[in-house]
Amino acid sequence: MMGSMRFHGLVRFFGLEAPPPDFISILSSRVFLLSSNHRKFQQEMEKIEHSYLNIRGLRIHIAHIGKEELGTVVFLHGFPEIWYSWRHQMIAVAEAGFRAIAPDLRGYGLSDQPPEPESTTWEDLVADLLGILDSLSIPKAFMVGKDFGAKPAYEFAVYHPDRVSGVITLGVPFAPIGFSFDAIPKGFYITRWREPGRPEADFGRFDAKRVVRTIYILFSRSELPIAEETQEIMDLADLSTPLPSWFAEEDLAAYAALYEKSGFRFPLHMPYRTLHLGINNADPKVHVPALLVFGEKDYVLKFPGMEDYIRSGTVKRFVPDLEIIFMPEGSHFVQEQFPDQVNELIIKFLKNHI
Repeated sequence: MMGSMRFHGLVRFFGLEAPPPDFISILSSRVFLLSSNHRKFQQEMEKIEHSYLNIRGLRIHIAHIGKEELGTVVFLHGFPEIWYSWRHQMIAVAEAGFRAIAPDLRGYGLSDQPPEPESTTWEDLVADLLGILDSLSIPKAFMVGKDFGAKPAYEFAVYHPDRVSGVITLGVPFAPIGFSFDAIPKGFYITRWREPGRPEADFGRFDAKRVVRTIYILFSRSELPIAEETQEIMDLADLSTPLPSWFAEEDLAAYAALYEKSGFRFPLHMPYRTLHLGINNADPKVHVPALLVFGEKDYVLKFPGMEDYIRSGTVKRFVPDLEIIFMPEGSHFVQEQFPDQVNELIIKFLKNHI
């Protein structure tokens, strides 16, 4: 493990050792915004530290805050997200007495790209998590996963139940049986992004900021992103389409800067081209306490069979000790859309299962 690093000023805020030239304008706008409206949040964000861990031959970036008085919470991002998507939750759980750790998963953000991205499996993400805990001498932790980050969170609990205090997931349940997309039109974004070369060409028409912007808009809606036969997914929203009210241009700039670094090759593989790979376990049950938080307006509920799988309780065949909470106005990004409510739910669960 390399020593913990505190970066100066807002460079530290974004977790960059040395910002690229185009990052200067981003930092300047962020200073103005925070100095006028969000001074307290800026001060809290500046407490977040950044380190690099040598995990299984890769340099993995982690953001972390808190003193571990009550335990450790590991936050796992989805797509098109990075550690930064957990900023509100990290500060809240640290103030509640926990240590918060949010890695950029391999191939994302400031973490290294694997040498052969297309050979990466879900087992690699689980092994990376084990490596992070071992590197930091953490015997046991809570796992919090969002979007595809839910899959390694749950699978880690299946393979290493003695290292997990509980699991919280947002927007995705544990579903070792998987879901079929055959009944959805072929323009469905997951189907499109599995086609070799097609999404690469689609994304390649725009810069990283435009790609992240479009995906955030599409994923914040309640309808499945489906393109017409003559359309590409990036054509489903243009620059005249406003960002969600809870997602600022400055936040978009932070995401875009890190995707400029990492690119989209690995995210197209992990998760989209590996979703069909099931868990390699004869008894894929999660035996630790778990919480599933779902926005009622999350487009993922429109996946064939998803809503019934959750509301009927079928999911509890695999996660017996599961609490399910629906947020009436919640989208796929509930942790950014309603941070205070989500923070309250997370902290309540953590304290109930210390």
